[in-house]
Amino acid sequence: MEIKICGLCRPEDAALAVSAGATHAGVVRVPGTPRWRPIERARAVLDAAAGGRRVGVFADAEPEMIRGEAESLMLDVVQLHGDETPAEIVVLKEAGLEIWKVVKPADGRAVLDAATRYAAADLLLLEGTSARGRGGVGARFDWAAVAAVRDRLPAGLRLGVAGGLWPGNVEEAVARLRPALVDVSSGVEGWPGEKDAARVRDFVARARAAAGRLEATMAEER
Repeated sequence: MEIKICGLCRPEDAALAVSAGATHAGVVRVPGTPRWRPIERARAVLDAAAGGRRVGVFADAEPEMIRGEAESLMLDVVQLHGDETPAEIVVLKEAGLEIWKVVKPADGRAVLDAATRYAAADLLLLEGTSARGRGGVGARFDWAAVAAVRDRLPAGLRLGVAGGLWPGNVEEAVARLRPALVDVSSGVEGWPGEKDAARVRDFVARARAAAGRLEATMAEER
């Protein structure tokens, strides 16, 4: 299972994330949001995450703009956080980019529909809805509703879980939802935009432990 620490604003936090065992480091590329930083700063943050995969988070940006920033920042992954269409996903994938599409499901049926609508995406990333903002606000979706349809999702679908995760609940999320990736931002912060070292390490350790237990259980069932 992969682990992403998102909303990174400081190079030291990016280095911390990777040293703690995170596989992905994310920067927000949505102007006007609290964790957005100029592109030079974003590049410095990602450069500090040596060994981790570089993720840029965008929302309703033009594909050409995304492609330009992806090249400038040497992104491994583009995360789409807005109302992007399946056609836009295809355009970006044709540019050689790995695409994650964020979905905010109201219920289990919405997840099944999204799996069909965004079949071209490499990963479907689930999180909750909040009036406080698009992301990074700790909004949790209905885990029970998604767990109820988890076995009906396409076998090859890579599912990511975000929104409202923190060290105290990531083990439950892994056990119930069996994700390919867990993604956290505000849940490991001491202050908005500033990650707390102890929380980051605790989150990664707990996520890894839960993934190990899940893998062992699934192996026994096979």
